[in-house]
Amino acid sequence: MAVLSRLEWSHIEVLLAVAELGSLSAAARRLGVTQPTVGRQIGAIEECFGVELFTRLASGMEPTEAAMALLEPARAMREAANKLELTAAGRSETAGGTVRVTTSVFIAHHVMPPVFARLRRLAPEISLELVASDTTENLLFREADIAVRMFRPRQLDVVTRFIGEVELGLFGAKDYLDRAGRPERGDDLLRYDFVGYDREEQLVQGFRQAGFNVDREFFTTRCDNQATYWELVRAGCGLGFGQASIARADPDLEEVPLGFELPRLPIWLTVPDVIRHRPAIRRVWAVLEADLLAIADGSEQR
Repeated sequence: MAVLSRLEWSHIEVLLAVAELGSLSAAARRLGVTQPTVGRQIGAIEECFGVELFTRLASGMEPTEAAMALLEPARAMREAANKLELTAAGRSETAGGTVRVTTSVFIAHHVMPPVFARLRRLAPEISLELVASDTTENLLFREADIAVRMFRPRQLDVVTRFIGEVELGLFGAKDYLDRAGRPERGDDLLRYDFVGYDREEQLVQGFRQAGFNVDREFFTTRCDNQATYWELVRAGCGLGFGQASIARADPDLEEVPLGFELPRLPIWLTVPDVIRHRPAIRRVWAVLEADLLAIADGSEQR
């Protein structure tokens, strides 16, 4: 019991962060502290247990066998702590508070600002946080309260709502098409410049499924950040794919007919079950649901 009395919850978080990320600096970024703080806490944990937990290598921190034995109970403690926090948050009856929403970079940039502005008008007592990320934030770890996903969430203990589907299309800047000419047939498209992804293979696979045998090098400009990708298309770097309703509203862009229909992009709303009845969560959820339904239906936001 002497060891446990000197071991704080923050030490468990540090242990897990270093083990999962493999470096002190990455763990410090996740936890929002300095690298020396992480190093000191690792030393404190090792002193508590009387064992070496990590081997310091040039490539990073490698967990020892002793650390590996601790990871499973440490993760169970983290899960229990998160569940405790979620349950307590779900019992809150206050109408105000902070609600944290996560969504993709593109949706955060092009869709969420007017939605958040409407929320501020309707519920000024609620503070809003927007996490623009193309990674999957874990709602059960309180990285966000509500998620707007472009795929069906598979996590347990969350409530999901299918909103609808968004039409996609192929677009180019008008000045680029003035220079390159307009395609007359579907197979003409291969002579155009395309903006693609850097490491993501989604577009390469989509082209192949459509019968175009291309590889990464086919895309003459590449970027994985969705918002930047779209600005590259708007600047005239080549043709690119995007949400049709947003692109059609842009006077500098022109739609390029494909001759076939692209897959549609689904929209899902997700919230942890234990906090979904909080007044602030319910209010933000209702506005998100209404505005996203309007977008999926192709109508104007109210």
